[in-house]
Amino acid sequence: MDKNTRICIIGGGPAGLSAGMYLEKKGYTNYTILERNDRVGGKCWSPYYNGKRYEMGAIMGVPSYYAVHDVEEFCGITHDGPKLNRNYKNKNGKVIEPFKVNGKYFFENFTRLPRLLGTKKQIKAFGELLETKYKGYDINGHRGVAEGRYDGYAVTPERERVEGVNENLKDLALPFKEFCEKNGVPYVQDVWIGPFTSFGYGYFDEIPAAYVLKYLDFQTTMNFVNVNLWTWKNGTQYIWEQLNDHLKNPARLNSTIEKVERKDGKVFVTVNGEVEEYDKIIVTAPLYIPNKRTDGQKGMVEYFDAREDELELFSKIDYERYDVLAVETKPEDHPEISYYVFENMVPERLGHLMVYYRRWKETVEQVITTYSLRKHKNTEEIPYDTCKQMVLDDLKTMKNPASNVINEWSVYYFPHVFSEDYAAGWYDKVEAMQDKYDTFYAGEVMSFGDMDETAEYSRELVERFF
Repeated sequence: MDKNTRICIIGGGPAGLSAGMYLEKKGYTNYTILERNDRVGGKCWSPYYNGKRYEMGAIMGVPSYYAVHDVEEFCGITHDGPKLNRNYKNKNGKVIEPFKVNGKYFFENFTRLPRLLGTKKQIKAFGELLETKYKGYDINGHRGVAEGRYDGYAVTPERERVEGVNENLKDLALPFKEFCEKNGVPYVQDVWIGPFTSFGYGYFDEIPAAYVLKYLDFQTTMNFVNVNLWTWKNGTQYIWEQLNDHLKNPARLNSTIEKVERKDGKVFVTVNGEVEEYDKIIVTAPLYIPNKRTDGQKGMVEYFDAREDELELFSKIDYERYDVLAVETKPEDHPEISYYVFENMVPERLGHLMVYYRRWKETVEQVITTYSLRKHKNTEEIPYDTCKQMVLDDLKTMKNPASNVINEWSVYYFPHVFSEDYAAGWYDKVEAMQDKYDTFYAGEVMSFGDMDETAEYSRELVERFF
């Protein structure tokens, strides 16, 4: 492609900014990034409280976040944030240790000893299964999986190109619960659930295994288990602020796109009342939102001259209703550590507090952030205010009551398709449309809804087409 190609990138989150960075690295400098908000970072949002930043969105990374590391190297920054740790409570607020049988927890966990031993055995077997039976499972993106093949870049620092045929990969379309049961390792869900459901990515009886395992490949999950985690002193938003500052063409904030027309080999974007002409457009913003949102965010098909195939495919996308509260507590009520509540990470406890997060160890003059889901594929959506009250009540049960809510966020989160559409080749159909209308589709839905997967997909997109 001509290096002077005029490229419009919609979205100033990790996917859009990374696309700009990787385009620059390949010699493309005639790009424009349009961001509708007054900040960059997307779901990496790190506001200030008492001079320190807290996290309303993404919290952490792991050493296998190679695309994020690309950004760090590009900007000359590093992961310099507080060391994380956590403990566990049951739904009644009692501190527990779900993974050990020793000390003061011996008697309460003794009856679980067979399951604990079984979990350890199944995790080992699972790691071997993934490397052999499901070779290629961890390739970024979903191209070819429904057809029983893999085609992409390995999860290694070199990200070497790999491809091959593996009929077993079709199993990844199954809900993760069924996938684990089929392979005789149902107990691994006890471990994978922590960094999956509590982080807002849905429940194992509804979400295809492909999403679970492309995010939580074996090495990433073991990093979570061993608390081998990255954080950033100034928050995850700082990563993308720094990238934006280092790009030749920083994102244009407060850009409201009213219309996009694609005709005669050109793309015409009406932004803030002015028409701009481009040769290609990369969409990293949502492709489809199945309900009207109070924040005014729209899916691509609502402001583009969407074609029939785009409308048909993108209407299959759903997303998680995932809510975050930032609350103050009285000093005497402040939690001494972050807590996970595994009993609340099941569909039967929809809307309840799943995890609450203390970021700074050395001070109680900070907020804690809470996380809850309020939608399951087979249930009615819990109203926002109802869920918020449930979480505040749960904090009282946890003996860490909130004295004040200072921030709240219900964000468009983790766009995905369900098993039937995944198995029917949704991803291969969308991939076949790349550049069909001078349009490229990127962002969360094309890979997974965490900052590294989305950035990595942008890298692959640039490698493939530019």
